[in-house]
Amino acid sequence: MLQDYRNHVEERAAQNIPPKPLNAEQVAGLVDLLKNPPAGEGEFLLELLSERVPPGVDEAAYVKAGFLSAIAKGEDSCELISKEKAVELLGNMHGGYNIATLVELLDDKALAPLAAKELKHTLLMFDAYHDVEEKHKAGNEHATDIIKSWAEGEWFTSRKLMDDKITYTVFKVTGETNTDDLSPAPDAWSRPDIPLHALAAYKMPREGLEPEEPGVKGPMAQIEEVKSKGYPVAFVGDVVGTGSSRKSATNSVLWFFGEDLPGVPNKRGGGVCIGSKVAPIFFNTMEDAGALVFEADVEKMNMGDVIDIYPFEGKITNHETGELLAEYSYKSKVILDEVRAGGRINLIIGRGLTEKARETLGLGPTDLFRTPEQPKDSGAGFSLAQKMVGKACGVDGIRPGTYCEPKMTTVGSQDTTGPMTRDELKDLACLGFTADLTMQSFCHTAAYPKPVDIETQHTLPDFIMNRGGVSLRPGDGIIHSWLNRMLLPDTVGTGGDSHTRFPLGISFPAGSGLVAFAAATGVMPLDMPESVLVRFKGEMQPGITLRDLVHAIPLYAIKQGLLTVEKKGKINAFSGRILEIEGLENLTVEQAFELSDASAERSAAGCTINLSEASIAEYLRSNITMLRWMINEGYGDPRTLERRAQKMEEWLANPELMRADADAEYAEVIEIDLNEIKEPIVCCPNDPDDAKTLSDVAGDKVDEVFIGSCMTNIGHFRAAGKLLEQYNKTLPTRLWMSPPTKMDKAQLMEEGYYNIYGRVGVRTEMPGCSLCMGNQARVDAGTTVLSTSTRNFPNRLGDGANVYLTSAELAAVGAIVGRIPTAEEYMEYASKINAMSGEVFRYLNFDKMPSFKKAEEEAKARIIPTLNVA
Repeated sequence: MLQDYRNHVEERAAQNIPPKPLNAEQVAGLVDLLKNPPAGEGEFLLELLSERVPPGVDEAAYVKAGFLSAIAKGEDSCELISKEKAVELLGNMHGGYNIATLVELLDDKALAPLAAKELKHTLLMFDAYHDVEEKHKAGNEHATDIIKSWAEGEWFTSRKLMDDKITYTVFKVTGETNTDDLSPAPDAWSRPDIPLHALAAYKMPREGLEPEEPGVKGPMAQIEEVKSKGYPVAFVGDVVGTGSSRKSATNSVLWFFGEDLPGVPNKRGGGVCIGSKVAPIFFNTMEDAGALVFEADVEKMNMGDVIDIYPFEGKITNHETGELLAEYSYKSKVILDEVRAGGRINLIIGRGLTEKARETLGLGPTDLFRTPEQPKDSGAGFSLAQKMVGKACGVDGIRPGTYCEPKMTTVGSQDTTGPMTRDELKDLACLGFTADLTMQSFCHTAAYPKPVDIETQHTLPDFIMNRGGVSLRPGDGIIHSWLNRMLLPDTVGTGGDSHTRFPLGISFPAGSGLVAFAAATGVMPLDMPESVLVRFKGEMQPGITLRDLVHAIPLYAIKQGLLTVEKKGKINAFSGRILEIEGLENLTVEQAFELSDASAERSAAGCTINLSEASIAEYLRSNITMLRWMINEGYGDPRTLERRAQKMEEWLANPELMRADADAEYAEVIEIDLNEIKEPIVCCPNDPDDAKTLSDVAGDKVDEVFIGSCMTNIGHFRAAGKLLEQYNKTLPTRLWMSPPTKMDKAQLMEEGYYNIYGRVGVRTEMPGCSLCMGNQARVDAGTTVLSTSTRNFPNRLGDGANVYLTSAELAAVGAIVGRIPTAEEYMEYASKINAMSGEVFRYLNFDKMPSFKKAEEEAKARIIPTLNVA
């Protein structure tokens, strides 16, 4: 074991990264070595056990905790580890498998003081709190000391307070840094291996940065040069963290510029991040990791500058000259406590522990922690989002600026963030989900899996289902197309994918750490954002699609001065706010998702869309059948699926929908007259904010076309098929098509569309994300692409590709003519679809499909009566 490990250390050292954390098998081998250590290896072996084993409820932590517990209880012995040392090492495991032994040792006269010392600074107690409380009530003085320590917040006060002035060297990246830059999609396979994955950050050449190996390895020499000045490094940018929700982007930044976490191998926290604009999900994820993150004018800061930050005054000066570079304010001064606590999640759990301990001792609330400044009640009505979040908090509504912790009814995770979420759940010592429904998908890696993806597909489903979650299977399709069918009206949720944008209720997508916290605890911290209202009026014109309405939102925002394409001094009225949409009440829920989904590209915190009761009822009836079909097909956890089906039935029995009050207040209002939109609207390369009409871009040669992603539904594939059916040659472009779910694929095959696709040379892909994320299949370098995907950031779909975001209908026309058509050409094709719209735009109503109804009835007769759904 030791030689293999040292070989591994050498391999990693060649890449200038540390070895991987030890796995359970390696820890078992380490335990054997510790019992009979080779000469001169004792100190090294102890360091491995102390610092290279993951904490929490990782399998390796189980082996470590078992060994140390046996020593502490006298059941086993080791010359290198005394009973006292074993207790200390157990205490450094943070929570999980170490807790039961530490609590038990409170009854051991010799070791109780040491166990108490470790428990005083342990936050992840959860139900074990009651075990300590029972011992306290039974007169155990050490348990009483622990409760008193928690009540006084010693876990917090023992941590260092930030200095009044902190000095940093600037690592500045101009323009926009999106999460693809920091965590490139083709490298998604390595995300759980934080040091290795970080090497790919900024691997594509850009202004001011020189990758060590373009396309492979980022600007390591520049990073080291900035670090060499001797100060910690602040990550600074104009626009920071837009795009996907991936926590791996935060991990990459903190790997280079953060601080080691004792007892947590290959992971760092803390650090400083400053941006003129910081995208909300990235901001929250940095906050969770204990970083001091804030928005400030960064124009006077340059790469390599040394700056002084005055965190309690809110100003930044030049270290050499004292020149004032910027003044700033925090969104909430609670962030100063979050930094001290080691992150927002630590602070939330710790505050809760302190409150619980004070209740046990009969003490009143503490004034130890900063409290968010609650906004004054304006007396106005509430928006739809404010009412939904209010309901999740047990009140009528939540005003913008209010700190709250809404109940998470539905949580989603996908396969490129799922392994990180699993690690975070282990760190949180989670053995069962509190959120009512947590679902895991395998949509990003199923088509062309690497060995590491296959391992994830084999191990992650049981991890999720053993905690009461629902796991999909590789080939099932896209997370959102399934998760949307599990939603309840007017409820709140989250997901580890930036496009977790519920068309029913509201969701606040998050990084893996916060998603794990939401799944584990059933709540999520939220500083309630303001809302921007987008109100549609008028009638949709012939040839205009919902995707054109999606793109009309940035186009009209640009016209009103609420959005700019230029990154320097970026204006984005949607950033960090909730996008609320009215005026399209009769859309189906599948159609509505096309609008809510794209709120991610606006950098909005969330989205609501006002829908009719009839649309929602139709959708729920279909989904009840689908959930029970899943039970019959052997999906798990069946109790969770049936519980959700029953809650849908309860809603249908008494349907009620929240509506915004007429006098609700919004930060901005954008009104879009559908009568004015007479031609398609596209988003130009390579920025989803750069919306223009078709006439502005017509004529460009098209090389490749992609019809797929969570922005599509079965109607789009029928529409494209109807246009392709009339084309009797091989297409002049490469057309990729990937339906969102296996059910869509089966229906399209049954209706003969796959025959049409094959005849004209379409490359059909497995249901799933396909080209959209660019982590597996990619378009050719430097090509011009029409795509129905979610976003078109540089290099996302292919290296140097120029990607236009369009409707499926316009994409199909472009595939046929080999260029971006004129508005007149497009309308000629579109008129053919308009004439068949009733046939084309039909959706999957599972309650009306015989095979699904039969499966539902079988499940109700055979399986559901055996389930304990409560």
